Amino acid sequence: RKQATEYSTSSSDEEFESKPSLTHKAKRALRKRRKLEKETKQLIKQEELKRLHKAQAVQRQLEELEERQRALEIFGVELERELRGEADSGTKDENQMLHEWFELVMEKNKLMRYESELLIIAQELELEDHQSRLEQQLREKMAIDGKSK
Repeated sequence: RKQATEYSTSSSDEEFESKPSLTHKAKRALRKRRKLEKETKQLIKQEELKRLHKAQAVQRQLEELEERQRALEIFGVELERELRGEADSGTKDENQMLHEWFELVMEKNKLMRYESELLIIAQELELEDHQSRLEQQLREKMAIDGKSK
């Protein structure tokens, strides 16, 4: 009888002790979940900042590219006038002017390709930003209770 009483007492003690440990486990799991959510939010913010900096750099490069294209166009107009004989070419001969013209055209084509690459990068950044917002919306909707869904 004593053993049975001790056994039942110890089992009831274990049950009593297990209840606080369950709440302790739940608290620990909740803390772990909150920590994970906080870390996720920090990562999202860091990614957004990286995209922002990259977008600003792309914008700056596009502006510089536009200035270079304008300068090339002005030089091209002057060179074209000299080739047509409308402007004084000075000491330049026609072969030298044609050589400069072709170099100008090659430089302009190179700048146009670079501009296309920058625009693709900008579009990629926009798509990444859109994806990030969609993922955030999905996370918010997944966090809603099953009854509310």
